[in-house]
Amino acid sequence: MSLTQILLIVFLLFALSRVTLQYKSGNLSLLSFLFWSFLFAAAVYLTAFPDQASRIAQLLGIGRGVDAVIYISIAVLFYLVFRLYVYLENVRQEITDLVRKLALDSNKKNGRKKSKN
Repeated sequence: MSLTQILLIVFLLFALSRVTLQYKSGNLSLLSFLFWSFLFAAAVYLTAFPDQASRIAQLLGIGRGVDAVIYISIAVLFYLVFRLYVYLENVRQEITDLVRKLALDSNKKNGRKKSKN
């Protein structure tokens, strides 16, 4: 095993420990915990046994194992960016709705004060 593999495995195990801590503290749902745990565990496995990536590539009809890992990684990243985009759009809409409600409430309060004077 090369130094690069060892360092990558140590980093991936560290990331896996962060996922576990985030789940235990309640910051991650069970589904998110399982997703990220699987992702990091698969990365540890493929880093420790790189020839397994070649077997997966052959099953998928891709020439080299590293190519299969890159293709799958890009697809997962696109999906995660999409999920993040949808989440941010929802947050933006919630902020817009909240600001609109606060502005209307403030306008109603100011209208009452002016009518009393």
